[in-house]
Amino acid sequence: MLSLREFEAALARLPRPARDYFRAGADDELTLADNPRAFERIKLLPRVLVDVSTRDLRCNVGGHELGLPVLVAPMAYQRLAHPKGELALARAAAAAGSLYVASTLSTFTLEEIAGVGGLRWFQVYVHKDREVTASLIRRAEAAGYSAIVLTVDVPVLGCRPNDLRNNFALPGGMTMANLAPYMARGQNATLAAFFASRHDASLCWDDLKWLRGLTGLPLWLKGILRPDDARRAARRGVEGIIVSNHGGRQLDTAPAALDALGAVAAAVKDTPLLLDGGVRRGTDIVKAMALGAQAVLVGRPFLWGLARAGEAGAARVFEILREEFDRALALCGCRSVNEIRADLLGRRAP
Repeated sequence: MLSLREFEAALARLPRPARDYFRAGADDELTLADNPRAFERIKLLPRVLVDVSTRDLRCNVGGHELGLPVLVAPMAYQRLAHPKGELALARAAAAAGSLYVASTLSTFTLEEIAGVGGLRWFQVYVHKDREVTASLIRRAEAAGYSAIVLTVDVPVLGCRPNDLRNNFALPGGMTMANLAPYMARGQNATLAAFFASRHDASLCWDDLKWLRGLTGLPLWLKGILRPDDARRAARRGVEGIIVSNHGGRQLDTAPAALDALGAVAAAVKDTPLLLDGGVRRGTDIVKAMALGAQAVLVGRPFLWGLARAGEAGAARVFEILREEFDRALALCGCRSVNEIRADLLGRRAP
């Protein structure tokens, strides 16, 4: 395999409900399609006659030194792609010197994922029963997670037509493992039922104070696209912002994450930013960093890797991203991530 796109064909190995769940976006899937296209619209202007014989791919995110500026995005139900699911991907991330963001909706418990080792953050939704959220955060803190990622772009679940047609539910023997202690038997199968019955659509900015009171862990907000929302987050002292449209799975016709990044970066110059959505090439990482991101989150390609070859497939996705990013860095005339600046960006194509 020489590119991430070559891995996508591995989804054909999965049962249709799982394949459609991983692939799908909301409604007409316009935002889903636009996420990678946004990178194609931006051109790179390389510097030349720079000694790039020695290059350093390392970056710092949230006080952690990563081997390359790529984190694993939080994704639900990874055992649908491979029996080892989250454990295999977390191991691949640790071996690559990356950081794994564990989903609340994982199919192994957050404690089992922590047992793999490596750097890890924990993603949360806020439940109507706030004690469930508080308990999850306490568990994450006890298990050695080093930050909390609050997803803020899901007041209600987006419409994913194929999931509705397939009546998508977890197969027998697979559960929302983190939530099992808080749910009655048989209640953990459908995502739609979970959000309808348990997710707190009343969550607002004032609730960040409550969340802060639960833990001393750094807090990142995932799902911000607007500069004014970014400023609100910064005023409330969050440690970082993840610019994201939830992989095109929530509000269709929302802007591509990359298209929103520049304005958010201009609005909150002192708040660390990450970019989530559409990264498929090493050059995409350069473009995101030139627009103000410290690093990127990658999601679906790791699921493709899991579906093809488990941990080895996920490891190969990391290898490809590392090789491509290293090459792109050299071809742009950069010796380290610190030399990636906005002057590398050319005119956007229409």
